[in-house]
Amino acid sequence: MSAVVEHIDYKALYEAALQTNQQLLQRNQELQGQLYQLQAQLHQLTKLLGGYKSERFIAPSLSDQQTSLDLLFEQTAEATRLVDVQKKTVYVTKKPEEKRSVRVFPAHLRVDETVIEPTEDVSHCKKIGEEVSDRLDWQPGELFINRTIRYKYACPVAGKAGEVRIVIADKPVHAIEKSIAAEGLLAQLIIDKYVDHAPLNRQRERFKRLGVALSDSTLADLVRQSAELMKPLGEALLKEMRQYGYWHGDETGIKVLDRKKKKDTHNGFFWVYQAGNAPLVYYDYQPGRGREGPTNMLADFRGFLQVDGYGVYDQFDKREHITILYCMAHARRKFFESLANDEGRAQYALIAIKKLYDIEAYCREHQLSVDQIKEKRQAEAVPILIELGDWMKEQYPQVAPKSDIGTALAYSIKRWEKLSLYTSHGHLQIDNNGVERSVRPVAIGRRNYLFCGSHEAAKRTGLLYSLLVTCKLNEVNPYNWL
Repeated sequence: MSAVVEHIDYKALYEAALQTNQQLLQRNQELQGQLYQLQAQLHQLTKLLGGYKSERFIAPSLSDQQTSLDLLFEQTAEATRLVDVQKKTVYVTKKPEEKRSVRVFPAHLRVDETVIEPTEDVSHCKKIGEEVSDRLDWQPGELFINRTIRYKYACPVAGKAGEVRIVIADKPVHAIEKSIAAEGLLAQLIIDKYVDHAPLNRQRERFKRLGVALSDSTLADLVRQSAELMKPLGEALLKEMRQYGYWHGDETGIKVLDRKKKKDTHNGFFWVYQAGNAPLVYYDYQPGRGREGPTNMLADFRGFLQVDGYGVYDQFDKREHITILYCMAHARRKFFESLANDEGRAQYALIAIKKLYDIEAYCREHQLSVDQIKEKRQAEAVPILIELGDWMKEQYPQVAPKSDIGTALAYSIKRWEKLSLYTSHGHLQIDNNGVERSVRPVAIGRRNYLFCGSHEAAKRTGLLYSLLVTCKLNEVNPYNWL
């Protein structure tokens, strides 16, 4: 009986197993990346549900690293030493009670006085003083009628017996002729909506409580006409901004009603530009987030443009007269969001970035000149940036690319040269936080009025934000200015 020996190709089996192993390793890496993403999303959702969005980071110090047991030993030793000291009577002198500070209110406030006399008869007594207490009080805003009376006179015509001519004063000039609203009411409508974020329907209800019925369409028309009157001011503001060669750029969305979309709103955008070395800001509304808006706005711009790394701005870096630099706060935010993913690496980056911000704080506190700021940045900030940049390049191959820490490292490595560019000049800023603060009024406003009624209404909204936020930057009372 002959035995049949089957030939086994071990080399082929090995190669097949090796290929399968590579596929499993790749699949495992993909799943690990998805896990990191899901963990990050869960972390962000947990923060949102808790209402916590702060990006505050406190670097661990040497005192934080000392254990509570060491502290306990130190406290126990100190207590034992005090017990061994010869006992003696200690008299504690009670501090005199501080006198209650007198409230000082602004002198322009109207004072309503109420005098209260004792209930018993004091007609035979001599007054020796009084006790006065002041409290701030409030009453609802007052609507009143601004009535203009022009007297008419019949004056005899010289040289013509029996003939008279009518003499009457000229009509005063108003912002909106033949309108129900005077200038004070127009100003308040705009302030309530665009500064205090009260939509027109809430204002309508407030007027109703005061006994005056004004429809939503009437209020909207008054705001529209007021904004139309201020278009030349918006053009003058933009012309003033163009004199400065350093701008910040940012963008934020706004819902807009569009007749072409019957069941949904259109997603428009305010492109916000703020002068880096002047209290001026301009909101340019565009129907989309494409390059058309900034291309037109920055056609004649010359100088530095600081942005958040959005790809639309990359085209401007190719122009000879525009220099792009990026925002360090955005890079920092990526590392802050990766704390839950890789605390060690994230903390290392955050501590280094904090040192950069400490340098900026020192420059502000000591009111250094532009030349002094540049000198300090070159001496202290540049070495930190070089070391941190090299560290990030070393760490990136060791982390999962799709993890939070991998995303943070990739974001900064790609943009590090332009993130560090601020150190080459003393008048540039480390981040875009100024223009981001100017975006907040829009973010708060749209939570209240929800959308703009049309693309034209959105343009007017951008104009009003431009003027009113510029008032805020210059510490000008917007009501008085309007």
